Amino acid sequence: MVHDREADWKRLLLAARSGDEAAYRRFLGDVAQYLRGWAQRGLTRAGRSPAEAEDIVQETLIAIHTKRHTWDDGQPVGPWLHGVARHKLIDALRKRTGHDHLSVDELAEVLPMAASGTDLASSDILKMVASLPERQASIVNAIFVEGQRANDVAAKLNMSEGAVRVALHRALKTLAATFGTGADDAHG
Repeated sequence: MVHDREADWKRLLLAARSGDEAAYRRFLGDVAQYLRGWAQRGLTRAGRSPAEAEDIVQETLIAIHTKRHTWDDGQPVGPWLHGVARHKLIDALRKRTGHDHLSVDELAEVLPMAASGTDLASSDILKMVASLPERQASIVNAIFVEGQRANDVAAKLNMSEGAVRVALHRALKTLAATFGTGADDAHG
């Protein structure tokens, strides 16, 4: 099912890049429908009203439209789409909590992952994570790819939860410094 959705999105987005407006409308409609459920789950996990999801969906669709050129057509659409959507969900949570800064570490346990780990496990992401030291790579994989909680990862690796969060933060900083986050491209 996820594979079919990914294949459809890729086909539609490629057609849209070739000027097929109907394909682009269908792509945006399919993505909007998917994002509504995704955003509602994320808001619920964060203790927020799922009624706020439509704002996140609309902000995400605008970002997808303005940043669609950043998608590499040799890669799946899902990881790119989820990157854009996660940034918009984080922005919404920041705005509504009144905090200028919310740590990704704090949100890692409430942000919804893709329906399947295969959506996020593109070969580029796996290669980037594999470039990290072994312990940092295992922490990033456990939390962001497998969706485990920091306290579970800590127990598995015989570390304190705080040490896991510090290692995760350092790993993300290393990835950002080495590969660039793409956050500016997907953020807005």
